[in-house]
Amino acid sequence: MRAQLRSGGVSESVIDDAVLILSELLSNACKHGRPLGDASAGDGDVRAAWRVDARGRLVVEVTDGGGPTRPAPATPSVTAHGGRGLNIITALADDWGVRDDVRGEVTVWALVHEDVHDPDAGCRREGFATRVTRSAPLPGLSGLDFADVFDDLD
Repeated sequence: MRAQLRSGGVSESVIDDAVLILSELLSNACKHGRPLGDASAGDGDVRAAWRVDARGRLVVEVTDGGGPTRPAPATPSVTAHGGRGLNIITALADDWGVRDDVRGEVTVWALVHEDVHDPDAGCRREGFATRVTRSAPLPGLSGLDFADVFDDLD
């Protein structure tokens, strides 16, 4: 994937974000979605795809057989073991959404565009930790801010 996108002129930062988004989408499909086809016949798959659209945006998508609920960002507690995937996608993608088809397949897609990665235009990673989780502080730990951890990494 990386080599194809790089040779097509997609920047490394867009590819990095797209790989993380694809990972989150695949994890969600495996955890929450039904497989495509007849799982009892061994045809239980999900489908991943990427392409650069006519406007130069990288589109990443994962299709599964649907699930009991619609994909929606959650508000997990600080100690929750999951529930941050779509918040990560929201923070990294220009846009994302869900598309249904008549066969019951569900596709979750995300757009990643070069312009938002332009260092002169500001970086959408600023405040990333704050956007991914906005949970209330734990009692007794009110002086700690999750986003401060990332400030120390610079």
